Amino acid sequence: MNIYQKLIEVRKVVLYLKKESKGGQYDYTGSSQVLGAVREKLDELNLLLIPSITDKRLHQSPIEYFDKENRPNKRTITYFTELDMTMTWVNADNPEEKITSQWYAQGVDIAGEKGVGKALTYGEKYFLLKFFNIATDKDDPDAFQQKTENSKPPKLISQAQLDELEKLSIEFGELRNQPQKAVMKALGIVDINKLPEGMAFNHIGTLKKWIDKAKQEAE
Repeated sequence: MNIYQKLIEVRKVVLYLKKESKGGQYDYTGSSQVLGAVREKLDELNLLLIPSITDKRLHQSPIEYFDKENRPNKRTITYFTELDMTMTWVNADNPEEKITSQWYAQGVDIAGEKGVGKALTYGEKYFLLKFFNIATDKDDPDAFQQKTENSKPPKLISQAQLDELEKLSIEFGELRNQPQKAVMKALGIVDINKLPEGMAFNHIGTLKKWIDKAKQEAE
């Protein structure tokens, strides 16, 4: 497989990740959870993700806060680290095959020494989530899957259903001495080609009942 095909295989592995970590009043998807979800498949396919920092910016902002013992306001410094990054996928089976993406990361720290580490962790997590289009939600995976299915457009009438519906409507029209168009109108069908598969199934059942009734009345 080439590098694009391998990345697609990784994308197939994880459709959804539940937000399992908590921070303050928010639930979130942790970096170890995201990496753990794709790591095994990356190893299996011999794919490497190589991050590199191309630029950095550090901002300092003084803030005031109350400590836990409610002593007078204390001033401290918040460090905001921004990183411009390059994320490079490498196919280890053919190292000449690479895909490079420009990326951005940020990290906030009060002490200052953890800003870069936080930014790198943040950047890796969101790069993987966005690159592989992994959805995150508070709902469980089954509920998410149901949401996904419900958002899809309904499957339209199959050719077999179309043929059967045409045949039955003509048969019933002949029994009742009505044109096929009138039968379709009685069923509420405006455009048979846009009929959802489920409704087509119901209309076929209805026509069969109508035909049986019309034959009984004719005896």
